[in-house]
Amino acid sequence: MTSQKISFPRQHARTMRFTLGAPRAFTVSPDGERVIFLRSGSGTDRTGRLWVLDLSAGGTPKERVVADPETLLGGSAERLSAQERARRERSREGSSGIVGYAVDAAAELAAFALSGKVYVAELRAGTARALPVPGPVIDPRPSPDGRRIAYVSKGALRVVGAEGDGDRALAEPEGANISYGLAEFIAAEEMQRSRGFWWSPESDRLLVARVDDSPVQRWWIADPAHPDRRPAEVAYPAAGTPNAEVRLFVMGLDGSRTEVVWDRARHPYLAQVHWSSAGAPLLLVQARDQQSQLFLAVDTETGTTRTVHVDEDPVWLEIFPGVPAWAPDGRLVRIADEGGARVLAVGDRLLTGAQLQLQAVLDIGESDVLVSASAGEDAAAPEIGESHVYRVNELGVERVSEGAGVHSAVRAGDVTVLVSHSLERPGARADVLRDGKRIATVASHAEEPVLSARVHLTEGGARRIPCAVLLPEGYKESDGPLPVLMDPYGGPHGRRVLAAHNPHLTSQWFADQGFAVVVADGRGAPGRSPGWEKAVKNNLVLTVDDQIEALHALAGRFPLDLGKVAIRGWSFGGYLAALAVLRRPDVFHAAVVGAPVTDQRLYDTHYTERYLGDPAKQPEVYAHNSVLTDEGLSEAADQVRPMMIIHGLADDNVVVAHSLRLSSALLSAGRPHEVLPLSGVTHMTPQEQVAENLLLLQVDFLKRSLGLRG
Repeated sequence: MTSQKISFPRQHARTMRFTLGAPRAFTVSPDGERVIFLRSGSGTDRTGRLWVLDLSAGGTPKERVVADPETLLGGSAERLSAQERARRERSREGSSGIVGYAVDAAAELAAFALSGKVYVAELRAGTARALPVPGPVIDPRPSPDGRRIAYVSKGALRVVGAEGDGDRALAEPEGANISYGLAEFIAAEEMQRSRGFWWSPESDRLLVARVDDSPVQRWWIADPAHPDRRPAEVAYPAAGTPNAEVRLFVMGLDGSRTEVVWDRARHPYLAQVHWSSAGAPLLLVQARDQQSQLFLAVDTETGTTRTVHVDEDPVWLEIFPGVPAWAPDGRLVRIADEGGARVLAVGDRLLTGAQLQLQAVLDIGESDVLVSASAGEDAAAPEIGESHVYRVNELGVERVSEGAGVHSAVRAGDVTVLVSHSLERPGARADVLRDGKRIATVASHAEEPVLSARVHLTEGGARRIPCAVLLPEGYKESDGPLPVLMDPYGGPHGRRVLAAHNPHLTSQWFADQGFAVVVADGRGAPGRSPGWEKAVKNNLVLTVDDQIEALHALAGRFPLDLGKVAIRGWSFGGYLAALAVLRRPDVFHAAVVGAPVTDQRLYDTHYTERYLGDPAKQPEVYAHNSVLTDEGLSEAADQVRPMMIIHGLADDNVVVAHSLRLSSALLSAGRPHEVLPLSGVTHMTPQEQVAENLLLLQVDFLKRSLGLRG
């Protein structure tokens, strides 16, 4: 058990934000007899193991381990290749052991990479073994029939028999900058596409992405704390610069190879790939400006494609998990922005309206589609911070999840794993349902936090901005107004106001240091409506306005001292915090700026160009939306406010140049500030040994800057 003497910052880091020991990555077997998942042994154990929950009819559901890295490696330390580390950084994966797996169509055989080797596990028998193949191995995936495993090694796409026989390369890189079967940087970082090959339903062919990143500019990530080490070379496609060239091939196990043809000049982004027995391979390709996209069906014999559907939007088009895909009857399933709402479309029919804001397609069944969605603009109640699971078909919409919270699900046949977070309890509950009735709960070994979040969910201002307010433990009205800490992400793809306990724990810890903490999801944040998200086109700066509107609106209902307002954030939140104190020092009196994007020209193509367009065509838009330009601070007010800048020196997503240039610009302008460089730290959460002091230093800075005692 965890001692109550442990500090929250240290516990938060040691448990990887209380995710260790919690079950995740669920798969349900089509026959409804097994639920496969990953889980580590305790709330502080980083080593993921592969588990099966047996649901055999007539017996009590029972969990068992089918692959334990400690046993498979014989106690040896795990070794990761540079490519595997990069993949984990893109997916923000910080644990070790088995961190991902893939199964065959029947969910009888699983494959996974461990310490650079391919392992397969027989899920019924509970046995696992390594296959004798060349490494280091990335992303092994069984064929649907379970007879072969495809994987990537040293940029080559290879196939081996499930018994370790017949290993061979189907495609080998023609040069140092070419790879087969892997997702390029922006696909993994921005498009939610983490893979680069797909098996045919018949197990005789694969679709394989070929990536040539030779056109991409090279950056060098050095570690100044270790001058004896070479800088790492990173192919980084910054806004307005060339992307990697991505092509797609149909490759047969007989050695045949046919290129898939589409207008790559007009639609260069390969965003999604779907291949099932319900139809031909289905591609989603986007234009670079992301204002048009094509749904293409592939003729696997000739490589030609036909257009199934075209989407166009004058602002931008989003990419959604689970779509596009074919329904069993051959109709196209997609999520679309229609009439100001984000809706589910099956074939020519729109099955939902503005009551729901669709987020993802979770499963496509014979008679319905399982989706996740939040409340839309026409919902009967705002359901602040909630996401629910729904069954949708031509007859209507039925909510599957119960109770206020954040819910998601995995389903096959009549078995569903429903994962539910709520404000009332820490962590998540994973219930297994058969025909809608709970038959089991997958155990969680996650630790109990040493503090509890006390969250007030509300709306602020004329725009009804979703907000969460947290006050110190034991606060009484007679204590009077409190200094305010705005704690946002505040931008696209980052919803922070959630009806869930654990996401608010760090905010509660700051509140307990004597602050009223406000978290606000203004325009640009997901979960409300397409118009709400797309309001930030060419104007990310308006996210500052929404923080101010929420702050002032809440001051009439909560004990907020508007004379002492600080703001902290990471990534987009760091950018937002820097903008706040530089452009609105009349409102914000101090800022903690974590890993900020300060010059929009230095962030990647797919993300930045979606919101700000081409920097060569709109330099004034980039200047207005950047904290700094080549001339120095951009549009900064005269009043100076203190700023603490924090950045990991090993960050290859938001490179430390953003913070170094900000510090230089502040120095040139005569503005005092503090800089915390984190050696060896990437864009993810810092290591346990620095996490506690990092939070304590932030509190000390905020109290000093706001003139608070203690």
